[in-house]
Amino acid sequence: MTQHNYLRIHPKDNVLVALRDLDQGTPIEFEGLSFSLTEKVAAKHKFALGDLEPDDSIFMYGVLVGKATKPIPQGGLVSTENIHHASSEFHLGNRKLDWHKPDTSRFEGRTFMGYHRADGSVGTANYWIVIPLVFCENRNIQVMREALVDKLGYKKAKNYENEVEQLMGLYQAGKSTQEILSADMQAGKEAAGNKRFFKNIDGIKFLTHDMGCGGTQQDSRALCGLLAGYITHPNVAGATVLSLGCQHAQASILQEEVAKRDPNFKKPLVILEQQKMGTERNLLQHALKQTFAALIEANETERTPAPLSKLCIGLECGGSDGFSGISANPALGYVSDILVSLGGSVILSEFPELCGVEQELSDRCVDEDTAKRFMDLMIIYNARAEQDGSGFYANPSPGNIKDGLITDAIKSAGAAKKGGTSPVAAVLDYPEKVTKKGLNLLCTPGSDVESTTAEVGSGANVILFTTGLGTPTGNPVAPVIKLSTNTATYNRMPDIIDINCGTIIEGSETIKQAGERILEYVIRVANGEEQPKSVQLEQDDFIPWKRGVSL
Repeated sequence: MTQHNYLRIHPKDNVLVALRDLDQGTPIEFEGLSFSLTEKVAAKHKFALGDLEPDDSIFMYGVLVGKATKPIPQGGLVSTENIHHASSEFHLGNRKLDWHKPDTSRFEGRTFMGYHRADGSVGTANYWIVIPLVFCENRNIQVMREALVDKLGYKKAKNYENEVEQLMGLYQAGKSTQEILSADMQAGKEAAGNKRFFKNIDGIKFLTHDMGCGGTQQDSRALCGLLAGYITHPNVAGATVLSLGCQHAQASILQEEVAKRDPNFKKPLVILEQQKMGTERNLLQHALKQTFAALIEANETERTPAPLSKLCIGLECGGSDGFSGISANPALGYVSDILVSLGGSVILSEFPELCGVEQELSDRCVDEDTAKRFMDLMIIYNARAEQDGSGFYANPSPGNIKDGLITDAIKSAGAAKKGGTSPVAAVLDYPEKVTKKGLNLLCTPGSDVESTTAEVGSGANVILFTTGLGTPTGNPVAPVIKLSTNTATYNRMPDIIDINCGTIIEGSETIKQAGERILEYVIRVANGEEQPKSVQLEQDDFIPWKRGVSL
């Protein structure tokens, strides 16, 4: 039930969320209750609907999210000073597979213009990737980047060289440090970008990392699986792989992982080993010649129509705030339900941010084996974190806490809204590939770049990424569409955010309306007719997950 200034998310909740800053003494009228706030409550934060005593349970989204550590009066601010994280235990329950199927008539029969692959998948983009099997090859990858990107027309025009020239001029003119710091900088002119040499290839992306050797063999195997996920990804036309030769992450392991994901793999794939090739010059000349020849082949693929069921959307959040679970995340949940209804796939990840909603999600799993796998992964992951002195309870960041997500369970209950209401078709452990239509749960950290990297490695050809505080996360091969949870962040950071969901908080748009607007934008991006800000800015973040503890 929504009031003008505050909201109760679920009938079971015993706290209200402030939708705007509320002063001390603000009168509250709610379902027959009348009281005043005992202190100021900032927007996104919560206040008690009734008196709470130490160890009393705090409920939001209809689930346990914390326990009181001190008395909290009716109308009192709920904060880290008076509650701590708590979540309900979970067990194998009955299947609850009924769900709120949305009206899909607006999207029935719709298509997008995509790149069709031999394995039946369809890409929303067409990239060539260049990857090292071990960090020792990062320098050679960089040399290839310098040789290929500008000449083939993929260098972004905007840079800040003009600003640096202005600073140099001020220094040479004898300006003081203070004068330089306060100078009014003029933005440089954007040079015209080079025309693409290969018109059907959207870019060449270079996926450097710091893994492949020196860690555990399990980490190397997982890295090869992740890289295989990118090589077989529908947005990838083919790949060049540089190997040193002696590392744990062997080319043979990579090829095994590729075959596991695509037994009839037919994309062009160049694999070169430096210790066999001899000199660096010999390695790089062969790499450039073979890559160029493969690009000629990859350029022959063109966009053709594909049904929306060929979309696989990754659901992600980062820099979350107290409005995330009320606006942008439920809107993504609506998109998720539409796409599942149309026969598409969605991925919900970030397992530390599903703490407290395990019972609901496990009950939604299509069968008991799937439910057991989800519960086991959650238990094992949290146990490993606790062995290192930090459980899921430590997930919220200082920014999360400052903007209202004061326990992991509060954060998780809102984050889970991205997954909508459909049954869970499959539970995947990193870096497994999505093979089933519907809602897939993927075990990843809550860290947004690691999680986004993993979702794309599992097959997401578009990422929908909600943020309350603002974050520049992107991905090298999948378009990452940013959605703000509130209008203030959207207005403050228009260069990195594509869609405003603050309209839901303000009451000018429903979750259904926002969800349909988001899906229309996704279709335009999938068509290649619109580029989200992450693609325009080349926010090519790529961080593989080491299976140690990352929350």
